[in-house]
Amino acid sequence: LAPYRGWFPVISSLCCSNFVYFYTFNSLKTLWVKGQHSTTGKDLVLGVVAGVVNVLLTTPLWVVNTRLKLQGAKFRNEDIVPTNYKGIVDAFHQIIREEGVLALWNGTFPSLLLVFNPAIQFMFYEGFKRKLLKKQLQLTSLDAFVIGAIAKAVATTLTYPLQTVQSILRFGRHRLNPENRTLGSLKNVLYLLQQRVRRFGLVGLYKGLEAKLLQTVLTAALMFLVYEKLTAATFTVMGLKRSRRH
Repeated sequence: LAPYRGWFPVISSLCCSNFVYFYTFNSLKTLWVKGQHSTTGKDLVLGVVAGVVNVLLTTPLWVVNTRLKLQGAKFRNEDIVPTNYKGIVDAFHQIIREEGVLALWNGTFPSLLLVFNPAIQFMFYEGFKRKLLKKQLQLTSLDAFVIGAIAKAVATTLTYPLQTVQSILRFGRHRLNPENRTLGSLKNVLYLLQQRVRRFGLVGLYKGLEAKLLQTVLTAALMFLVYEKLTAATFTVMGLKRSRRH
């Protein structure tokens, strides 16, 4: 069961995060566009704004999620302080009591920077999609799966060092030497990047990238595949309804 450690907090965080993101995006789009044709630039701006709102509102959930996932894991680094949470509610209670309310927003700065991750992903996806559609009438299931996987792989690789720092700050149980201070300040982002380079070299910035790619690439590829199929099915149904009316 170890590979599924923290599955419930992950699902809870994903549901809340996706709801906040898409609700904010569509609400802002309705207010800004107001019946006019949307543009790529507007969608990009709205996506970034929705991403920022999402980060600010849901970071506490991801902080708890990260800690519950890592709870019980064996660390080689002795500077990491182990945790003992009974669940989501207990984790919130202990973090607020021992570290203060602001500890729930550990890793917010890199999370805000990572708002560009989906922007990069969609940019590459739409670019590959346009090139394919010049040669064929529609995307096949394999096309959507492959270009979705490639787009996510590029976005994840480009932003992975920040994702690593984000996870460390969210965990918040790592101590800085020699002062023996607990991490949590946004100013530590550059410090953590420098420390990883000094300890592991430039390759250290991408430590664990294989597992991350395996998870995110498959997730994104399946997401784009389902998205394209649902979109095509929706337009087909709409076309049938129109033809019946006429």
